[in-house]
Amino acid sequence: MADKDQNKQAKSGLDDEVKKLQDELTKVKTNLEEEKKISGENKTKYLRALADYQNFENRVASQREELISNANKHLIIKLLSFLDNLDQAEIFVKDDHLKLIKDSFHRLLKEEGLKELEVKGKEYDPYTAEVIDMVEGEKANQVVDVLRRGYEMNGKVIRVAQVKVSRKLEI
Repeated sequence: MADKDQNKQAKSGLDDEVKKLQDELTKVKTNLEEEKKISGENKTKYLRALADYQNFENRVASQREELISNANKHLIIKLLSFLDNLDQAEIFVKDDHLKLIKDSFHRLLKEEGLKELEVKGKEYDPYTAEVIDMVEGEKANQVVDVLRRGYEMNGKVIRVAQVKVSRKLEI
C-alpha cells in the first residue's frame, strides 16, 4: 500500500509539474504572440517610415528641378526684351553678322526649351495673345499681325503675343 501512496504522490507531483510546465508553456506562447504582434507593428512602422522618406526624397528632387526651371524661366523672360531688340535691329540694320548673332541667340534659347507661339493666321486665343489693335477683315477674331512675339517654355506660356485681330466687315 505504501507503493500505491508513493505512486499516487509521484503521479500527483508529476501532474503538478506537468500543470506548471503547461502554464509556463501557455505564458511563453502568449509572450511569443505579443512579441510577434509588436514585431509586426514595428515592421509596419519601419516600412511606412521608409515610404515617407522615399516620398520626401522624390518631393525634394521635384522641387529642386522646379526651382531650377523657374530660375531659368525668369532669366529667359528677362532676355526676351533683348531678343525683341535684336529682331527690331535686324529690320533697320542689314548686316549678316547681326543675323548670325540673332540666329545663334534663338538657337540657344530654343535648346533651353523656349518656343515661339504660332498665333498669326489663327483664331484669337486670350491665353496666348493680347489684342493691341482691331482691324477690318473678312473673318472675325483672326490674328492678322503679330506686333510682339509670344513664347512658351516647357509647355507653359511665359509671355503672350501682342497682336492685331480682325473684325468682320459690316455691310
